[in-house]
Amino acid sequence: MTLFRRQFLHLAAGAAAVAAVSRIAWAQAYPTRSVRMIVPFPAGGSTDVLARLMGQRLSVRLAQPFLVENRPGATGNIGTEAVVRAPADGYTLLLATTTNVVNAAVYDNLNFNFTRDIVPVAGVMNTSHVMVVHPLVPARTIPEFIAYARANPAKINMASAGNGSNNHVAGELFKMRAGVNMVHVPYRGGAPAVADLVGGQVQVMFTVMLEALEYIRDGKLRALAVTTTARSELLPDIPTVADFLPGFEANFWIGIGAPKKTPAEIVDKLNKEINDGLADLGIRTRLADLGGTALPGSPAEFGKFIADETEKWGKMARAANIRAG
Repeated sequence: MTLFRRQFLHLAAGAAAVAAVSRIAWAQAYPTRSVRMIVPFPAGGSTDVLARLMGQRLSVRLAQPFLVENRPGATGNIGTEAVVRAPADGYTLLLATTTNVVNAAVYDNLNFNFTRDIVPVAGVMNTSHVMVVHPLVPARTIPEFIAYARANPAKINMASAGNGSNNHVAGELFKMRAGVNMVHVPYRGGAPAVADLVGGQVQVMFTVMLEALEYIRDGKLRALAVTTTARSELLPDIPTVADFLPGFEANFWIGIGAPKKTPAEIVDKLNKEINDGLADLGIRTRLADLGGTALPGSPAEFGKFIADETEKWGKMARAANIRAG
C-alpha cells in the first residue's frame, strides 16, 4: 500500500469518526428549541388529547416545548404530508394513527407513501371503537339495530371522521357483515362528527372510546357494542360486535412518527422518553381513563406493528370496496 493511499484511508476514517461523534453529540443535545407535534385532525379529538398528554411529558423531560399543531383535512393526509415534507431533524413529529394505514389502501393518488416516508418512533395507545347511536334510535342491542336498519334501508345516517377514516372503514365493515344499507356522512374529524351525533343530525357512529365516553355516561349517546374481541373495562356491560358478528374486530391506535432520514439517535432518544412515560403509573391511569392501553416498544417493533396493521386494514378496505379518491 502506497504512503498516499494509507494517508487517504487514515484521513477518511478520521473524518467518518468525527462525523459520527458530531452526530451523536447533536442527538445528545437535542432538542435545543421547540418541537412541533402535528396532529392531522381538529382539536378536541382523541389524537389531540393524546398529543397534548405526551407533549407535556416530553416538554418536562427534555426541557423544550413540544407544541401541538392541528393540521386537519383530507382524512389526515394534509397534516401527514406536512410532516413528510418537513426537515428530518427531529423538530417536526406526527401523531400517527390507524387512519394513516387505512389511507394507504383507500386513496389512489397520495403524494407520499406513509410506510416509506414516515419513520416509526414509538407507539402510544391502543383502544377500541364503540358503536354508538342517538337515543332516539329505537334499538338497544346489535340484533335490534340490524333489524331496524334492514327495515329502513338508506334512512340511517352513519357519521365518520372522513372518507377512508378508520371509523368509516369500521362502519363499512359492519354494513357489509350485517347486510345493512346506511348512508355514510363524512366530517372533518371525529369531534365534529360526534357533536352532530349528539345533536341528532346523524344516527350512528363507530367512534373511538375517548370521544364517546362522556356522552355515554351522560345518557346523550347509547352504546351498543365495542369493536374489540373482548369487552372494555370502562364499559363492562356492553358486548362486543363479534358476539353477534363473529370475527368482527376494528381497533384504533395512536403513535409518534417523524420524517424519513431523521437521525436514529434522535428517534431512539424520543422512543426512550415516550416509553418511560408509558411506564409511569399516572400516564397509564390516564390512558385507561380514556379507554386505552399503553403501546410500548422499540422503533423496530412499532414499525412491525404498522406493517401488520397496513396489511390488515388494507384487506378490510378492499373487502368493503372503499375508495376515497
